[in-house]
Amino acid sequence: MRTSATETSRRYRRACDYLAAAMIYLRDNVLLREPLRPEHLKPRLLGHWGTCPGITFVYSGLNGLVRRTGQRTLLVTGPGHGAPAVHANLWLEGTHSAVDPRMTLPDLVKGFSWPGGFPSHLSPEVPGVIHEGGELGYALATAFGAALDDPELLVACIVGDGEAETGPTAASWHANKFLDPRTCGAVLPVLHINGAKISSPTIYATMSDDELTQYFRGAGWTPHIVDVERTDDPDQVLADTLDLAHKEIKQRRPMILLRSPKGWGLPEDAGGGTFHAHQVPLSADQLPEIEAWLRSYRPEELFHDDGRPMEDLLECLPVEELRLGRVPQANGGELRRDLPLPELAEFAVDVPEPGGATASATETTGGWLAELMRVTERRRDFRIMCPDELESNKLGAVLDATGRAFTWPLTEYSEHMAPDGRVLEVLSEHLCQGWLQGYLLTGRHGLCPCYEAFASIVDGMVNQYAKFLKMSGEVPWRAPVASLNYLLTSEGWRQEHNGYSHQGPGFLNNLLTKKSSVSRVYLPPDANTLLVTMRHCLATTNRINLVVAGKNPAPQWLDLAEAERHCRAGAGVWEWASHAEPDVVLACAGGIPTVETVAAAWLLRRHAPELRVRVVNVVDLLTLSTPDKHPHGMSAEEFTACFGEGIPVIFAFHGYPSAVHEVLHGRPDPSRFHVHGYLEEGTTTTPFDLLVSNKMSRYDLAADAVGRTPGWSSRGGGIVPELLEKRDELKDYAYREGTDSPEITEWEWSA
Repeated sequence: MRTSATETSRRYRRACDYLAAAMIYLRDNVLLREPLRPEHLKPRLLGHWGTCPGITFVYSGLNGLVRRTGQRTLLVTGPGHGAPAVHANLWLEGTHSAVDPRMTLPDLVKGFSWPGGFPSHLSPEVPGVIHEGGELGYALATAFGAALDDPELLVACIVGDGEAETGPTAASWHANKFLDPRTCGAVLPVLHINGAKISSPTIYATMSDDELTQYFRGAGWTPHIVDVERTDDPDQVLADTLDLAHKEIKQRRPMILLRSPKGWGLPEDAGGGTFHAHQVPLSADQLPEIEAWLRSYRPEELFHDDGRPMEDLLECLPVEELRLGRVPQANGGELRRDLPLPELAEFAVDVPEPGGATASATETTGGWLAELMRVTERRRDFRIMCPDELESNKLGAVLDATGRAFTWPLTEYSEHMAPDGRVLEVLSEHLCQGWLQGYLLTGRHGLCPCYEAFASIVDGMVNQYAKFLKMSGEVPWRAPVASLNYLLTSEGWRQEHNGYSHQGPGFLNNLLTKKSSVSRVYLPPDANTLLVTMRHCLATTNRINLVVAGKNPAPQWLDLAEAERHCRAGAGVWEWASHAEPDVVLACAGGIPTVETVAAAWLLRRHAPELRVRVVNVVDLLTLSTPDKHPHGMSAEEFTACFGEGIPVIFAFHGYPSAVHEVLHGRPDPSRFHVHGYLEEGTTTTPFDLLVSNKMSRYDLAADAVGRTPGWSSRGGGIVPELLEKRDELKDYAYREGTDSPEITEWEWSA
């Protein structure tokens, strides 16, 4: 028998389902107070009806759980195309009008998928949202990130059965093995099995209850099945299931397998229960059918004429501060605190003169990050997410300060494992990215170190997150969140031992396509500049910061004070390697290109002593842009002070040459910039041979400088052939001996 409470829940769901359908179809007469006419329909019918009733069913059930228990709950909605359902719930709970008191129900209904209104998917403009759900696969990982280090928070996550077919979601089911029940909150996944994608069945819809239960038990979950077609009171079944899940949430890792018809509530002859209900099930020329369906919800029983819900529907809601649209974690910038970043001096490399020290940039930074872990131990608002590469990337000092998070029983030998560890290592870049997004968007800070070549695995996720940040910056009530920071190391120029598959700097190019309000790219040339850069990045907000740095021991160029000045400027002339009034500029960006550029200047002092050379290092790549295109762009005067006027620039770049040409667009005479970079030539070989293969060796740079400087192609006589002959001799040495010549490995700068 249905109780009065579940009858009210059914009325609440009717109201939300009506509004969701109205948002897809109506521009006027939104409560059907008069007969429906063609001019009441939107000219473009946009939206996805199929998942909306299921989302509202879960939302309503969570309202009841929060009302009964006082449990603060954040909802992450994987099927973001079901945005009308979320909007409808936000209207009934009063969150939309709390955020924008001027909004009326006709505004909301007409404004959905309307120019100047709300988009068809969830977005940062929607209260309570930290995940858009447009590109599928990442909801569950984001939910786990939100639950980290917030022990009183429950994160409910709706995963559509279409989304569940993606690789990232398949990996995310194992994220329960990283969540410490003592220091973290809990995640309650709801796998919504409504049977179909756009035009075909989902894998999970074809599996029996027994198959599903065994599958998820094997992944460490305790599944509970809620099938709305096997009961005459689905609201009570869901309420009982949620109460049970809440009681066992941190012991048995419950999840819900929710079966409901596709487009629940849509008449069967209109496609209800089939994939035809996925998007807009009825077309504009089916006006009588649209009206009959909408009137079946009896909106006159649910809403006052001014759009306010009937009073009994409000009884379904939690107290205002606990409503799902108002949970503070969904506007995490309000919770964010600045990190207590350690002073750099204790960790900086002593550089008595340029090239006068050797160090690993990432190993140096690892000590600083370890101290940051220690000083945030009580706050627990800084984490590192890394695809099993922390020690490989010479950041192992961090593991002296905290462990690798893992809560599952360990049967093999392992090191530095701890349930409450604040390093998360898993061989899934998607999981790392999703965890970090959820962690940042709920008010915390983090870093993702990764092999450079494999960061591109999450190109799509970065695209979506950049859009989220861009839109967030345009929403007045959204507070800025800590920046998403990548540290790409094991860079391609020193992946000569792993080979071609590990040589790929393309992630950087993807970042250059993002809005200038969001993207930043840094290529610190040594350990001290990396320290300064990381301190800066971890203090910024609403950015995606890409830092590329090497892990191998390398010459150090700048002491800490010089590194501070250089990073503040973003680019500058290295006077100690330069002449006044230069004939040619040798520019560089990136650790290995910097070594080769300085070595090229050294060669030219010996082979062409009358050639006047200026060495310029670029640490902030986007300073090369014009200031009207990027806020970091150098002024015309600053640009000229670095690169001169009318003289050739030989630019040794860490990545693909096209990246430099892209950011230089708009500068006067960009054709004088001759960029050397990665030319997609690679294999397992020596570091010097890899440079030669891509025309990036010091000899190639020096020869190009001589050949392109006016008057020197003839005046230089045999200098270019001499340089290239020496290059080939050293390459032959590597092929003969299997290692690079001491002339390369033991080279040191001297004026």
